[in-house]
Amino acid sequence: MTGRVLSILAVFEENLSPRSLTEISDETGIPLSTAHRLVGELEAWDALQRDGHGRYQIGLRLWELGMHAGRQVRDIARPLLQDLYSLTQETVHLAVREGRDVLYIDRVYGTRRVPQASRVGGRLPLHATAVGKVILAFEGEWVRDAVLAQPLESRTARTRVDPAVLARELVTVRERGYAVTLDEVRVGSASIAVPLFGRDGAVGAAVGLVTTSENGVNLERYLPAMRGIARRIESSVGAFPLASLRPAKRRAEVASAEQKTTGPPG
Repeated sequence: MTGRVLSILAVFEENLSPRSLTEISDETGIPLSTAHRLVGELEAWDALQRDGHGRYQIGLRLWELGMHAGRQVRDIARPLLQDLYSLTQETVHLAVREGRDVLYIDRVYGTRRVPQASRVGGRLPLHATAVGKVILAFEGEWVRDAVLAQPLESRTARTRVDPAVLARELVTVRERGYAVTLDEVRVGSASIAVPLFGRDGAVGAAVGLVTTSENGVNLERYLPAMRGIARRIESSVGAFPLASLRPAKRRAEVASAEQKTTGPPG
């Protein structure tokens, strides 16, 4: 019985779009009468709720539970970021994708004075940042296509805003497993980032390092430490989804927006 309940919740794991009872039955293989009873119990517990058309979607109680997971994930990642700082003495940060931007979850400041472009809780364009580029490179093709189809903001004279040029760069980023930027989001700063993958193999976040442009001649020297920390975060987080790094309020806002759509194409 527990397996059937979990299979109903898993329907919303990849696509948060509301489902009818029949669709839930079809996707899980659970007989309609049994699905009706189990979905009713989940609704009574606020794990599921109905939209204005009577279709089912994830309920607020699950988001409340997810908030606790998010705090635990951030608590796990924080000392590992501090360890990366101690190994590099540079400013390091952790970021996730939010729409066409990266959202900065945590940051440890280095001793080197670097032009400030972001802060914890702040957002920057995916295409102009190392963390954004490395996430975008490993995201689904439909995400990359959607981002590149929109006008790309030019933050500096060196920001890459030609979709064809950026598409080629993302192929290179994916091949080598890291992204670098130089004076793209703010003149005087350089950055490098590596991806973080969840247990399902999907990219969920990125670890980045930012330094001065003068010190950014050989950013690749930081890669061994960054990759080592990234793997430690992945193994330490375990079963917790990396998406829970996003603050609970932001997760609820994103979920609400996604529930109004039919999900990714394909």
